[in-house]
Amino acid sequence: MHILVTGGAGFIGTNLIKRLIKEGHDVTSIDNYSTGLKVNEQSGVTYVNKDIRDLDQKNSSFWNKFDVVYHMAAIARIQPSFERPLDYFETNATATMKIAKICADADIPLIYAGSSSHHAGLYSNPYTFSKDIGEHILQMFNVNYNLKFTIARFYNVYGPHQLEEGGYTTLIGRWINNIKNGAPCEIYGDGEQRRDFTHVDDIVDCLLAMNSDKAYGHAFELGRGKNYSVNEVAEMFGINPKYKPAKPGEARDTLCENKDATEILGWIPQKELLNYIKDIIT
Repeated sequence: MHILVTGGAGFIGTNLIKRLIKEGHDVTSIDNYSTGLKVNEQSGVTYVNKDIRDLDQKNSSFWNKFDVVYHMAAIARIQPSFERPLDYFETNATATMKIAKICADADIPLIYAGSSSHHAGLYSNPYTFSKDIGEHILQMFNVNYNLKFTIARFYNVYGPHQLEEGGYTTLIGRWINNIKNGAPCEIYGDGEQRRDFTHVDDIVDCLLAMNSDKAYGHAFELGRGKNYSVNEVAEMFGINPKYKPAKPGEARDTLCENKDATEILGWIPQKELLNYIKDIIT
């Protein structure tokens, strides 16, 4: 198959592309390298350095060759979105509408990276708002333009190729980097907030299963179904964290309780956070 991955030089996009290549697919990536990394590029993949906001909708010879589009590109993380709400909306919502129109016109199924922050409330922060609007855009294009789409809402993903530096890191990647460099690991709030940490290999398993007729029209929750407090994660790492004031817009708890991905796609996540941390720190 000919497959396009937006955000293909990023964390989840890179892990997805590695699996697609292993399965023998012809893969193209579009990424503006704002958080994606050149070091993530895989042999045999066509990499296009372009912002999704600048896509040429009229280039039919480019688009018509694809059998499916995995739309992983976005500006991520909650806290930076408070400073750049317009950038977040233009990338995560407006550019998603452009991609939805392209896919609808060319009859290409679209698999969209949503976010479990959906459950924290539409107006909790600009990031969640922009990603939720992206979901509504796909639903509107399905009703009016017959777009085939699937939504994947990710829960606290960790694993190879995760960012370890900069303002877009998640807790696991940031702590790994801090431990390597002898820097303190920080917890914002009391540390009793709970997160459903899900390994990227499990996420990719489900993304591959989503490329099927039975998946179209669904919003799948991709979480381990088990959560840990941030204090418990600190214990797994064997660290004594520094506590700082809680940040706005963050959910108190995340936990995937929806079983549609298991019941419809047969997806059962396999990897445990504790085993991953043991491998990292030993």
